[in-house]
Amino acid sequence: MIEVWVFHGNSGRHTSGVFSTRTLAEDWILHHRLSGVLTAYPPDRGVYDWAVRRGTFRARRDGHHSPAFIGPFSSAVQDHAHHEDGVRVAGCE
Repeated sequence: MIEVWVFHGNSGRHTSGVFSTRTLAEDWILHHRLSGVLTAYPPDRGVYDWAVRRGTFRARRDGHHSPAFIGPFSSAVQDHAHHEDGVRVAGCE
């Protein structure tokens, strides 16, 4: 799967970095001693559609098709890692 790595700092409402590799992202996170979550995203599609297509999510309620549900949707099966002060503390290897 082609993926991009997206970093969200703790308490941040917006993405603070998008990287083509996890290595580039983690170098940047370490350099700035950042805390937050680094997550792999599929390019050119939303995570909701990606999870439905993979079979890792099934819409079981009417509300699961609504913009209010799809807009903030994330999937626990996405590769991700938590960082504190620039160091990976949990998540993908």
